[in-house]
Amino acid sequence: MEFTDKHVMGLKDLLYRMADDLLILGHRNSEWTGLGPILEEDIAFSSMAQDKIGQSLALFEILHELGESEPDTVAFTRNDNQFHSCQLVEYPIGEYDFSLVRHFFFDHADALRFEMLTDTVVEPLQMVARKFKGEIKYHTMHADIWLKQLGSSSEEAKLRMQHAINEVFPLALGIFEPSDYEAELIESGIFAGEAELQSRWLDKITHLLTSYGYTIPVLSDTVSAYGGRKGKHTPFLQPLLDEMTEVFRIDPAAEW
Repeated sequence: MEFTDKHVMGLKDLLYRMADDLLILGHRNSEWTGLGPILEEDIAFSSMAQDKIGQSLALFEILHELGESEPDTVAFTRNDNQFHSCQLVEYPIGEYDFSLVRHFFFDHADALRFEMLTDTVVEPLQMVARKFKGEIKYHTMHADIWLKQLGSSSEEAKLRMQHAINEVFPLALGIFEPSDYEAELIESGIFAGEAELQSRWLDKITHLLTSYGYTIPVLSDTVSAYGGRKGKHTPFLQPLLDEMTEVFRIDPAAEW
């Protein structure tokens, strides 16, 4: 099938969504370095954060092949209203329960998205999806282990985790904000769409959370977390970008 301009625009939008999510959440998760409840968790969250930033780079490189600016320019010179990331990833790390539940919800969605993209007609994206599918598997395993253990731990631990699930669940629905190019992505075989991804994700997390003894929040008809995919963000994103891009803004030509 020959791609039209709308197909290419839809592909770019999809890549920006994925890359921006990974870049921002990677930086957020890196903030746990030195702060985790145990040393292993410092290392785990730091390692997963590094993985996410590396994955975002691979997607920015595909965008560059499609005519967008170089990865560093795209990552470090945009303001918040130019980012396509969902609002979930930009929230501060909060307490460890919040970060763990965000990790659980996001990484299961990310794993399913990459799994769906192993069959995309876009060969470079298909190769990236197949490459990172195994890497993300360990991220979901980490999240699953912690939610399961805390769900069967003390009553206080379980209550705190349930509260975090209730808080994060509506925010996580913003991951699946529909694109303006859903029809083009689906018909072309680029991606099966956000509605299909959300359906698979709900089945997955409902099964897991129920088996861990948690209650699934009611799915609301009104999704308040929409907007991030179209540049509408919380007040938390721009300060993070200012911090993230400080060195680049001082000397864009610096080499490490």
